Amino acid sequence: MKIRILKSARQDLADGRDFYRCQADGIGDYFLDSLFSDIESLLLYAGVHTVYFGKFYRLLSKRFPFAIYYRLEHRTILVYAVLDCRRSPAWHRKKLAKLV
Repeated sequence: MKIRILKSARQDLADGRDFYRCQADGIGDYFLDSLFSDIESLLLYAGVHTVYFGKFYRLLSKRFPFAIYYRLEHRTILVYAVLDCRRSPAWHRKKLAKLV
């Protein structure tokens, strides 16, 4: 299996990093390290997560209130979005609908 982080998810990660950088020194980098670790765990656990919005598996981050939305296509894990769970589910649905 191979993991591919799409442009939309890379932007979500950059936005999250920027938010946490404003909170305290080093937190932005810790955020990225934690989320990349969660994403890498998909090499072992892809496909075991609950499907949301009819199309996406959702992995919840272990350290931050973020959800990683991904799909499996052939032998590739496509990460579509990394969204803040403090936002409403309707916002998540709307954002994900634009990606497919």
